[in-house]
Amino acid sequence: MEIIAWVLTIIMFIVAFIGLVYPIIPSAFFILSGFLLYGLFDTFEGMTVLFWVIQVLFILLLFGADTLSNLVGVKKFGGSKAGMWGSTIGLLIGPFVIPVFGILVGPFLGAVIAELVVSRSGVKQSIKTGIGSLVGFFTSVLTKGIVMGVMIVVFVMFVK
Repeated sequence: MEIIAWVLTIIMFIVAFIGLVYPIIPSAFFILSGFLLYGLFDTFEGMTVLFWVIQVLFILLLFGADTLSNLVGVKKFGGSKAGMWGSTIGLLIGPFVIPVFGILVGPFLGAVIAELVVSRSGVKQSIKTGIGSLVGFFTSVLTKGIVMGVMIVVFVMFVK
């Protein structure tokens, strides 16, 4: 059963990392699912209260990093709230409208369109905001990837 536990856990972790670049996949959910599947198929013995407290704190950090990276990226490049919302909407819709490249084009276009239409910014400022949304996205992916990697290392330390 231990082999099945590890295989299922690793699959969940892989799906979680795919969620870094395909935001419709909830990475935190799949990381937690990996922990739970391991416990169900092998044992919860090593997953103490301390383990769960640490993991919950990391999950809060994941959510905070995602929101903060987008906000800082757009704001740092002079964008408005409309630009931030446009970027977020583009991030969710882009991969469906433009497979593969939509993850990059969506947030950029969303921020640019929102700045042009809602904030009535000039083209130059709107494009600058779009670039800020991309910087925020890449920062978010990097930050969340590191946090998820640390979560997995903590998991392995506690169960082995």
